[in-house]
Formats: sequence, C-alpha cells, structure tokens
Amino acid sequence: MSTETAGSVTVATAFPRPAGPPEPGEQNRCPVVPDVHVRDVVLDAGGVPLSGLIATPPPGVAPRATVVAVHGGGMRAGYFDARVHPGQSLLTLAAGIGFTAVAIDRPGYGLSAGRFPVGATPAEQSELLHAALSLYARHHDTGAGVFLLAHSYGGKLALHALADDRGAAFLGADISGISHRYAVDVRDPQAFHSRRTWSRHWGRLDLYPPGAFRAAKRLVTPMPLREAAEALRWGEEFPGLAARVRVPVRFTFAEHEGWWRHDEETIASMRTAFPAGARLLFDRQPAAGHNISLGWAARSYHLRALAFFEDCLLPRTD
Repeated sequence: MSTETAGSVTVATAFPRPAGPPEPGEQNRCPVVPDVHVRDVVLDAGGVPLSGLIATPPPGVAPRATVVAVHGGGMRAGYFDARVHPGQSLLTLAAGIGFTAVAIDRPGYGLSAGRFPVGATPAEQSELLHAALSLYARHHDTGAGVFLLAHSYGGKLALHALADDRGAAFLGADISGISHRYAVDVRDPQAFHSRRTWSRHWGRLDLYPPGAFRAAKRLVTPMPLREAAEALRWGEEFPGLAARVRVPVRFTFAEHEGWWRHDEETIASMRTAFPAGARLLFDRQPAAGHNISLGWAARSYHLRALAFFEDCLLPRTD
C-alpha cells in the first residue's frame, strides 16, 4: 500500500477505485462534473483511522464549505458516490458547485472495523467524528465551516454530534431516512437486512436505475452487533438529543420510506422535541425509496440538500 499524507488526511491506494475494462454501461457511471475526482481518504480520529472518500472543488477554487456525509447501517461511504446513472454521486455534485465533500466509513466499518469488531454506539461514534473533523480542520481549508449530511443510522450519529457541546460549530445538517418511530418491529432479530425485510430498505424495484443492486453489493456489509442492539433505545434517546441541537436541520423522508414512520403526527412529534424557534425543515422526496442516494431520485435529493446548505450560508437578518 502506498500513501500520501497531508496533515490529518491520508490519501491511500489501499482501497482503489474499480479498475480494468469497463462493464456494459460503464460510460454512464463516469463523473459528469469536469475537473472533479473522487479519491480515497483516511481521516485520523485521534489514532483511529476512518476510511472514506473525498472530492474537492476544481483546482484553484477555494471550498465554500465542507459537507461530511455519514452512511446508514450495513452500508459504506460509497453510498454517496453511486455511478450507475449520471449525476447520482453526491460527492462529485457537491464538489462541482464549490464544496469539499467527504463521505466517511462510520466507526465499525472500513478501516476501523478491526478496532470495533462489534461496532460502536452513536455516542462513541460522535466522539470519533468530532476528533477527526477537528484534526482535519487544523490542516485543511473547510471554507465557511462544516455541514453534516446523514442517512438512516447515520442520522443517529449526526444528532449525537449536533447535540454535543461542540455541535454548535456545525453550519447545519440534512438527515434522511430516519425519524424517532420505527415502522418495523426492531425486537425481531431478523429485522435488519434479512430477505424478509428487503422491501423495507429499498422499496419498489423501479425506484432504482438498472444495475443499482449489482453495484450496491460492494457497499453492503453486516451491521455491527452493537448497532442492532441499541436500536430499541432510539425512541427514548431522540427527545433529549433534539432538545440540545442549536443549528438548522432539514429532515428528508423518501416517498416510499418503509423503515420509519413519517406521517404528519410523527413529524409534529419530532418538531416539538427541538428547541422553540429552531430552524427546522421537513421534506419528502418524490419517487424514492429508503436508499435515496442509490435511486433515480439521488440527484434531486442531493440538489435539495445542497440548496438547504446554501440557505444556511446566507447572511441572517433575524
């Protein structure tokens, strides 16, 4: 393995992008943004390596801000760099309009799996994320600051990180695929990633482009045992976390979300958990299943999330 170290970030060839002859339709998976390339990265979380992917603005362009994306349970950072249809990748889209975009393998996944063979709690993951981002910011231009973009279980990590005393330093967050009420019985040991609950995770087949499921095979990985075990506590944890969030948050639910409840009463309950006057938005993404960033709606969702981040960067007059 060869590496090139720059401050707290190590660009490594340990996890190369796919090489060799293109598969049928490979031309449709090429980046659609000129001068933007996704490369492997390792962030130092106080001695714990967090592997992931990074894309930066074109040469000579300073980042407007930095978007840090955290994946859901049983996935990897590549969830945010889908390429089976042009424009799916959050990383190339964000970098193409001036953001640095970093997708990490959450603690317990990727390079850190050996350190956490049964996973880590959201609180433990939050500590590591804060450590990694602190070291990254010491050596790299983050622009106006850092946004969080989180999916599903990654939303639990995001809310823990936002509720931390250091969370006020974030510029805002977009969280998709999670509420505080499950639409499945998580006491069932087969609830996570079993064939019986496949439709809950994905939704209808036609919500995803051809080749999406084949490409996702290299992203899917077993959910660490501690992540599955703590699922029952989420409903109790959510109100206390939400009450401590001090930055703008946007929640996005897929039209065909099957894993979480997102009816109007549930959304109203979520809203009341946040501080009075909080900048809080709720949106639904049409034509999408739970794994929005792997579907036809990926570009639409990513554009909406990035537009929210742009709104957060506007001068406030209130």
